[in-house]
Amino acid sequence: MLATFEEIVFSNNIKNVKMKSEFELISQIDAYLKGELTPEEHAKFEVLRKENQAIDHKVVEHQNFISQLADYSQRKELMASMESIHQTLDVKSMVEESLPNSVIVKRLWNKYRINSAIAASIALITVFATLLSTGYFSKLDSSDYESMRRKMEVLQKSQNAIINNFSITKHPKGPTSPAQFGGTGFALTQNGYLITNSHVIKGADSIYVQNSVGDSYKVKVIYEDPKYDIAILRIVDPGFTSLGSLPYTFKKTGADLGEDVYTLGFPRDEQVLNKGYVSSLTGYKGDTVAYQVDIPVNFGNSGGPLLDNKGNVVGIINAKQKRADGASFAVKSKYLLKALDSIPEDSLEAKLVLNTKNSLRGLSRTDQLKKIQDYVFMVKVY
Repeated sequence: MLATFEEIVFSNNIKNVKMKSEFELISQIDAYLKGELTPEEHAKFEVLRKENQAIDHKVVEHQNFISQLADYSQRKELMASMESIHQTLDVKSMVEESLPNSVIVKRLWNKYRINSAIAASIALITVFATLLSTGYFSKLDSSDYESMRRKMEVLQKSQNAIINNFSITKHPKGPTSPAQFGGTGFALTQNGYLITNSHVIKGADSIYVQNSVGDSYKVKVIYEDPKYDIAILRIVDPGFTSLGSLPYTFKKTGADLGEDVYTLGFPRDEQVLNKGYVSSLTGYKGDTVAYQVDIPVNFGNSGGPLLDNKGNVVGIINAKQKRADGASFAVKSKYLLKALDSIPEDSLEAKLVLNTKNSLRGLSRTDQLKKIQDYVFMVKVY
């Protein structure tokens, strides 16, 4: 039996919320999200969310949990479908026969290429059907506004690999399959805390980051705030030691209209610099959480730092407006700082202390980039 709203004492402190058990609160949130509350109960719960930040975060966490369960179910169905297709091919026999003689490879190719192409195409179609059914391609608010998680050309590459390659290769360290999509992230601390956009890592089974020289590290999600499109990651790879002192700082006050800014990110498999200026102090449709910046950005730039000429991080690139050249958006740095304050201390395995010493001030743009590049990473989602 769900607890009634009369059993809840509204308060701004979660410790003053009196319920019979934590289970009842979760049940109440579940009913709220599923639309099972009466109009009166729903209205009271909306008030509770507004007045109690802890309850509001629990609602967001439960909503993410439900979404992850749905995504997991979809992936299980996809894997079962692909496994069924795989069972129709005698891959082991094909590989074994292909090793001794190139002539046999040609014969196998002639014999199995149609089945392989069909299997790859079905897998490709199934993946896209799954993505569509889970709302992967849905827009945030309007067809003019799109978040910039890079949809890597992995599916097509995988299909070509099935058709063109029957050889056996050594397994390198780290994930052997290509990432499904990616973006950019950058360092918060020298001990491995990073930041990117929440939409970049949405639906991830595992996440890796790669630095400018190609070294990859496994990371885990420490905290997410979908409302501000912010995700905090931490490098947990045994091969990681330290990044060294960060050269930039995080600006607590706002950027000025017309201020020159630049960003460094991974719209392709190497770092790309883009520069411009703050064109509006609000984001899409007057969103006060973000700036509009006149900078040309592309898929993969999401999660990249937006810096001013003095080397202060003033925002995080997260979206752009279609059909408007250079109209991009960045979450303001003050909301990053708010997100950090919201992280439960018991979820941190190491201290998260932001750098307060800026070593970029007074340097030329070229020299600034030389110092920054080791702290900006490509985010790869699997």
